[in-house]
Amino acid sequence: MENIKYDYLIVGAGIFGSVFAYEMTKKGKKCLIIDKRNHIAGNIFTEKIEGINVHKYGAHIFHTSNKEIWDYVNSFVEFNRFTNSPVANYKGSLYNLPFNMNTFYQLWGVKTPQEAQNKIDEQRAEFRHIIDPKNLEEQALVLGGRDIYEKLIKGYTEKQWGRPATEIPSFIIRRLPFRFTFDNNYFNDIYQGIPIDGYTKLIEKMLEGIEVIQNVNYFDDKEKWNNLANKVLYTGKIDEFYDFRFGKLEYRSLHFEHEIMDIPNYQGNAVVNYTEKEIPYTRIIEHKHFEFGQQLKTVITKEYPDEYSKDNEPYYPINDNKNQTIYEKYLALSITDVHVIFGGRLAEYKYYDMHQVIDNALQMTKKL
Repeated sequence: MENIKYDYLIVGAGIFGSVFAYEMTKKGKKCLIIDKRNHIAGNIFTEKIEGINVHKYGAHIFHTSNKEIWDYVNSFVEFNRFTNSPVANYKGSLYNLPFNMNTFYQLWGVKTPQEAQNKIDEQRAEFRHIIDPKNLEEQALVLGGRDIYEKLIKGYTEKQWGRPATEIPSFIIRRLPFRFTFDNNYFNDIYQGIPIDGYTKLIEKMLEGIEVIQNVNYFDDKEKWNNLANKVLYTGKIDEFYDFRFGKLEYRSLHFEHEIMDIPNYQGNAVVNYTEKEIPYTRIIEHKHFEFGQQLKTVITKEYPDEYSKDNEPYYPINDNKNQTIYEKYLALSITDVHVIFGGRLAEYKYYDMHQVIDNALQMTKKL
């Protein structure tokens, strides 16, 4: 076809599409990226407000134990030493997360690992009659007992999933990680941090010299875009690509309320979770603390879980049996599609951390 100008059309300027474009350009391929939003970087987009890099689509903390991936992202921009140490607020009382000796002291006043273990065993004993947990509530009570469940799990999880814990599958919470050390570092990974000057800078570096068109909906003229390239990398929703022929895949969504405050420090921590059900948001993010900011103002974001609809973004796939069965049909169809490659969270209907997305994109470019 005489109008083919590119080796790859990449639908979506998020992490997967950007890593793919960078690697393929390095191999001498010509890439065009299109994105329906008015910015690059997808959900990791950061926007400077009052000198603060604001995570517009929720908190993103980079963490990995894969040195190759850590070195890869640091080859574009330098990362800081941010450590994720969220705090939970339950009815005005504060608890450290993940569950560690600080949390157990705050809950029960215990001071040694043995005292903490004894208290957890005592709490769990009440529910030893539950042999086969049927839902998340039963699973959490069996694993952690009443206090941890009611104060730190129940309300938060019900808000997140938009249904009672008795209607949420037990597999969502297969285990509860207890740490018997005074360690508030949420992740176990060796490497952790945030790009100095924000995630948008990271993606900008990847896409230097690569053609990007924003504010374009691929589905408005799919044929036109497909005809521009030999192959398409598609990172959007796989069910939408196939016009929902096997049914719609379900997601949970989020919406965010951002607020500039005329004070230097609102909550003293990057992330505070609100674990009672009566407060409608799940957490408040104070963005300056991701980068140890000293600005005179601060920006906070309240994060509200939401039902997914065509007017808001799909964030978390609902990987229950019903949706997984639908996805398998789309996956089987996608394997037969020689012109299109599918990659990323939405195209694979799977929740990935950032380092996993990058690793997957790198593996794909090696295969090709």
